Amino acid sequence: MATTRTKSSDLIGDLLVREGLITAEQLRAALSEQRSNGYRLGYTLVAMGLVSETDLTRVLARKYRVKAVDLSRIEQIDKRVIGLVKPEIATRHLVLPLRRVGRTLTVAMANPTNLDAIDELRFSTGYDIEPVVAGEYSLRKSVEKYYEGPEDGLQDLLREFDEEDIEVMEGASDDDLSVTALQAQVEEAPVVKLINGILTSAVQKGASDIHIEPYEKEIRIRFRVDGALREIMRPPTRMKAALTSRVKILADLNIAERRVPQDGRIKMRMGKRVIDFRVSTLPGLFGEKIVLRILDKSNLQLDLEKFGMEPQSEKDFLHAIRNPYGMVLVTGPTGSGKTTTLYSAIMKINTEEVNIITAEDPVEYNLRGINQVQVRPDIGLTFASCLRAFLRQDPNVILVGEIRDMETAGIAIKAALTGHLVLSTLHTNDAASTITRLIDIGVEPFNVASAVNLVTAQRLVRRICSSCKVEISPSDELLEAASLTPEQLAQLKFYRGEGCDLCDGTGYRGRQGLYEVMPITNRIRRIIMQGESADVMKSQAVKDGMLTLRDDGLIKVSKGITTLEEVLKETAA
Repeated sequence: MATTRTKSSDLIGDLLVREGLITAEQLRAALSEQRSNGYRLGYTLVAMGLVSETDLTRVLARKYRVKAVDLSRIEQIDKRVIGLVKPEIATRHLVLPLRRVGRTLTVAMANPTNLDAIDELRFSTGYDIEPVVAGEYSLRKSVEKYYEGPEDGLQDLLREFDEEDIEVMEGASDDDLSVTALQAQVEEAPVVKLINGILTSAVQKGASDIHIEPYEKEIRIRFRVDGALREIMRPPTRMKAALTSRVKILADLNIAERRVPQDGRIKMRMGKRVIDFRVSTLPGLFGEKIVLRILDKSNLQLDLEKFGMEPQSEKDFLHAIRNPYGMVLVTGPTGSGKTTTLYSAIMKINTEEVNIITAEDPVEYNLRGINQVQVRPDIGLTFASCLRAFLRQDPNVILVGEIRDMETAGIAIKAALTGHLVLSTLHTNDAASTITRLIDIGVEPFNVASAVNLVTAQRLVRRICSSCKVEISPSDELLEAASLTPEQLAQLKFYRGEGCDLCDGTGYRGRQGLYEVMPITNRIRRIIMQGESADVMKSQAVKDGMLTLRDDGLIKVSKGITTLEEVLKETAA
């Protein structure tokens, strides 16, 4: 590629497009994401996997006419050099000292033209400053690493407990502690700092859940990142009551009640982002286990075209949700992205002319222009009672969070047959099993055949980190487990991530959906009416062109999106 001469006034996004590193469409998507996450454009592009940080820093170096540095190649920076720059300056200006030669201190910066930062560094260190440019993604990771990153900061907070006089009687249970004693512990500064640090660290790491788990002689805190749980820390057991109570107070729960499960919410502001945490407590043998589901609207992807459905599957799905009536069902296990798919579907058809009403348990995200109802079975506001009320509200589109029983299924089917588009979810393993599940619940086969337009089964697999992806030859055992034909093997390429700073050494970053989209064709309607099995139905759907979850997974493997291990773990042959 020919080198392009750049001017300092050129915008980095335009430079990347001009060099062919990203497309104009990708730039628009990144700018949209940047408006919600508040980070710089370069960071957003790398985080979205649209450009490698090596290419980005190369372009930045030409733009700013300074040297570039690849921080991933620097194993360790001298602690004496790190100590020259105060932590508050490093984090505020996002700068990292690299080396000192004589009176010159070389500093990595995301924006080497930031004169305020350079002046403050020169004044505070007493050295001449030589700025070099580094990718913001790696720079943030390195600043966290050297200046008390999230986990290091949490460990330091833990040490504060050793210095604080927070005592629980040896062998005492939570029940032995009075509410007054608990509140006194909860107000201690280290408890407050630690919980704040845990919440902040989880959001920074892109976790979807936080698990606080008390055992007999320890407490374990884990984050779920890209679908996999990862242990973060083990606070001392004596902190159990204080940590649990602090979370319960933030979630407006009853700290005196430790015998029954409770549910609540926490709202936290981080910069321009507002993060919701859905809190669930569960009494266990050694205390209350707490799980916090992180609901970060800035990370919510509601653009169906970016979900990675294969062209025909996407066409069939879009056609089904644009029908004026009928039922569209999304199925899969908990945490497979069903709610996101349904939200994306209704946002696709959300216009001024359409009345959309949802019944959800719980309402995870507030959507503009959508009438959302929180189901509350404790006062009789069930999915079924919501549906009955919806039918008197002149709806065009009805979203039911989940079909769990015959009553809800019957009303939903009736609504789909009387001129409404109904979207809902079930818990089944594949698309064909969803039809037999409805019939097992008690819905008549002719009503199922008439009402259902399409069923989508889905799973989430981890994406290979784009920064450390390499082509590999899988083991014979793995190929045997996949039961691939010689023809499939000849067409497939296999990749994995080697592990780098961007993916915390896991080789994975982000997640990708696998989709099995089954339109209810006339042939399948006849199979439903005849009472045939799910296997017969699935076989016919494949003949009609449906990609199974395994087929879709193998396509994603060949495209270098995910690994064969991930596909085998989440799909059946």
